[in-house]
Amino acid sequence: MDSTSTYDDSVSALGDPVHLGDGAAWRSGAPRALATEAVHAGRDDLARQGLHAPPIDLSTTYPSYDSRAEAARIDAFATDGADPAGPPVYGRLGNPTVARFETALARLEGTESAVAFASGMAALSAVLLARTAAGLRHVVAVRPLYGCSDHLLTAGLLGTEVTWTDPAGITDALRPDTGLVLVESPANPTLAELDLRAVAHACGTVPLLADNTFATPVLQRPAEHGARLVLHSATKYLGGHGDVLAGVVACDEEFAGHLRKIRFATGGVLHPLAGYLLLRGLSTLPVRVRAASATAAELARRLAADPRVSRVRYPRLGGAMIAFEVLGDPHEVVSRVGLVTPAVSLGSVDTLIQHPASISHRIVDADDRRGAGVSDRLLRLSVGLEDVEDLWSDLDRALGEVR
Repeated sequence: MDSTSTYDDSVSALGDPVHLGDGAAWRSGAPRALATEAVHAGRDDLARQGLHAPPIDLSTTYPSYDSRAEAARIDAFATDGADPAGPPVYGRLGNPTVARFETALARLEGTESAVAFASGMAALSAVLLARTAAGLRHVVAVRPLYGCSDHLLTAGLLGTEVTWTDPAGITDALRPDTGLVLVESPANPTLAELDLRAVAHACGTVPLLADNTFATPVLQRPAEHGARLVLHSATKYLGGHGDVLAGVVACDEEFAGHLRKIRFATGGVLHPLAGYLLLRGLSTLPVRVRAASATAAELARRLAADPRVSRVRYPRLGGAMIAFEVLGDPHEVVSRVGLVTPAVSLGSVDTLIQHPASISHRIVDADDRRGAGVSDRLLRLSVGLEDVEDLWSDLDRALGEVR
């Protein structure tokens, strides 16, 4: 068997704590480690209010007896999209609970701001609409991307035009009306990794959007490498428990203003309860990612040595995702798992497996899909927090007999 693997047992991302830079100081002035920031960001004011858990504000509207002042605040929002100063106005403009999550995620990603949406696709759609509204409808993108992201670009549903290229061709693909370069690293579902700093350099003045869903800020902070926009399907690791649907874009405040105006106009707002669950999810994000990554690295090692597996892809960055190709029928493997859940999505506390060519990337043209490395025998495993031996026992049984 010719088994290839990108498995690397020296995953530095699981080592020393990351300390946050400018502005990441607590009352003593000392910088806070990412694990500390994950627990406290968005909650720093609670103790002074006599609270421990963040409150959930379910209001859709808020009373105001000064309509002149409200008019001035609405005018100010329409100008630059900044959060209105003072008390909330209306749920589509913003929500205090959601704002806590946005503050925390921006701190973890090292950006000025973050804007949350009802789903990851709503977040990406808002970015594309913001660029189109500025007269910049052309997008340069690198495959593979999440299947629905690929479809949104290819179908031109939001008035965009896409040029697909490899990383080396980004600069040549840029046009005067290029408004965005879009990449994923590690990519869904092949886990291909890009040199984000080199990609950002190739973009020149065109904003780079890096989908950081798989890595999370625990393993990678794209803004530090030159990405202006960092996208998350917050449904995945940020929520972490498979019970919330959300998306978020971390970015500078100028771009955040554009996104808030798009969100207000289109209504793709995040529900306050989802904002609360996401803020709670962030507090355990570093612990969950590191624990699941350690298990994933061991499973990747075993799969790479297994004669029933032809190829294993595991990022050098680390993480809890594994992509592997089997010699047998991948549909049979999915049908035989017991402990592992056969389902789409990823990043939950339980382990999930799916066949991308049948589900998450089915909507992508078959030739484009295969050209991006998404073969018909590829399976994607999102490793959870179960014991590694229990997971291996289940996978070993599901892989079937050695042929």
